[in-house]
Amino acid sequence: MTTLQGETILVTGAAGFIGMHCAERLLAQGARVVGIDNLNAYYDVALKRARLARLTPHPAFSFEPIDIADRAAVAALFARVQPARVLNLAAQAGVRYSIEQPGDYTDSNLLGFANILQGCRAARVAHLVYASSSSVYGGNARLPFGEGDAVDHPISYYAATKKAGEAMAHSYAHLYRIPCTGLRFFTVYGPWGRPDMAFFKFTRAILAGEPIDVYGQGKPVRDYTYIDDIAEGVLRVLAKPATPDPAFDPRAPSACTSDAPWRIFNIGGGAPVVLRDAIAALEAALGKPAVKRLLPAQPGDMSATTADASALAAWIGFVPGTPLHEGMRRFADWYRSFYKA
Repeated sequence: MTTLQGETILVTGAAGFIGMHCAERLLAQGARVVGIDNLNAYYDVALKRARLARLTPHPAFSFEPIDIADRAAVAALFARVQPARVLNLAAQAGVRYSIEQPGDYTDSNLLGFANILQGCRAARVAHLVYASSSSVYGGNARLPFGEGDAVDHPISYYAATKKAGEAMAHSYAHLYRIPCTGLRFFTVYGPWGRPDMAFFKFTRAILAGEPIDVYGQGKPVRDYTYIDDIAEGVLRVLAKPATPDPAFDPRAPSACTSDAPWRIFNIGGGAPVVLRDAIAALEAALGKPAVKRLLPAQPGDMSATTADASALAAWIGFVPGTPLHEGMRRFADWYRSFYKA
């Protein structure tokens, strides 16, 4: 695999779950990493600062508290840093929160991403890799999800903003020939995860002897993807810029490639698990049973997500493969250590 040694990489959302793990790996490869994050209060800022504390001692890491929605600050950063590549992981996350606060998603996922694209244009970056989501598949019921499937029926505003980001990136790839790759993440979990995600909430409640809220009666299916697999895949993609598809036919256009340097890939393990079985794996990892409160599905939730990652395998020679029981054990060990639980 090509390494990124000596290159300056801008990582947005560096204090985030995926951002921290990717930044650590980039530093281990010998890259210079400039991290930015607005450290917003969507979830515990202390956890974000603890993630940053793992990065800041490294001499090749620098951090600036910048919000990507701040157009002037982003433009000034690109002009000063002149990154070779950009990994855009900054976004307002969460399906359910997008129902409560859609404006936050407009600001970060649309306006903020537009600012990143314009910065990439000005700096003539060699590659932009950005986070999309399996949520874009929305009302599509055909499994597994393939990148060529239609994504015209988002069922949450969060998903709609992620779909819009893919289209925005294509326009810049077409107009300015900026290599752009979008990665559709599938239910990422593991150490240093987000407190708003189900396994984090479940762990806190189980260890406290409190009931857990299990939506969809425990029947939803997810393609749970361990964080180390995500970081490995992201860095391999970052090192291999998107290229035009020589087989692209404008009379029957592909949904995931282009005559521009633009690509879309699923990044998931392709091993779907029913929620109730995932909870059982967490119970085993914690050595403690959960008291389950079965509830109906919530608005915006998808009934099932499963990745066809064959295109990713062909592109970078890698697909996620960490078994759920192993990933849960590592997560549970981290949680107990970090929270002294």
